[in-house]
Amino acid sequence: MMKNPETGLVKNGTHIFPVRVYFEDTDSGGIVYYATYLKYAERARTEFLRFMGYSHATMMSDYSLALVVRRCEVDYFKSAYLDDVLTVRSANVEIKSASLLIEQTITRELDEIANILVRLVCIGETGKPMRLPNEFCDALLPLLAFKT
Repeated sequence: MMKNPETGLVKNGTHIFPVRVYFEDTDSGGIVYYATYLKYAERARTEFLRFMGYSHATMMSDYSLALVVRRCEVDYFKSAYLDDVLTVRSANVEIKSASLLIEQTITRELDEIANILVRLVCIGETGKPMRLPNEFCDALLPLLAFKT
């Protein structure tokens, strides 16, 4: 198990990132707004990449590359509420030459709240797809090894 309190931890091939539901995340009834789950998933992906040593800033400054969302599918199962502590799990990463597919699951204890499947594409400064750097792909190996 690899751990960093600010960026989450990796355990059994899964990046685990905690999120607390704040008032700003909810509607007037204290229920998390549906699009907020995408923000939670984005935060978890950002910290997952930082944890692996490839923050967005590093990708841009060292490689002149960025990862952008190409496609996103979300299945919602239950609602989350004000002050809930949620967990975003990122796993089952599939790597292609210029893209990543990541499965993210948001839970509250044993309750599955949402499942998100997101395709990220690597682009260069011109906005055109570019190959992912080999060392970046190598850094993701811990999340490939335990695919279910």
